[in-house]
Amino acid sequence: MAVLAKWMCDRDDTMFDNKKDAEAYDKMLELGEQFSALLEKHLSNIDAVQAEEFGILLAKNKELIINACKGRPELLADIGEGQLQVEDNVTPLVAEA
Repeated sequence: MAVLAKWMCDRDDTMFDNKKDAEAYDKMLELGEQFSALLEKHLSNIDAVQAEEFGILLAKNKELIINACKGRPELLADIGEGQLQVEDNVTPLVAEA
């Protein structure tokens, strides 16, 4: 029987095939959490789910947002629908029966 190494994200128990991807995903979730907290603090009419979704959207697209802030706001139009989907390199954690 072969042993396969998997790395688990600390924040949501998502499994990855390599440590680098797991750490990058964990950092993205941490940034998303901070964006969510900022939104909830400053927008009284936003609920926690909306704040989390928008925080993750911002975190996943941080490079586009950074470049938009540096004078290229048209890049924000590149953030399309479906940005909140799970990445291709994520292995869902499934319990065996």
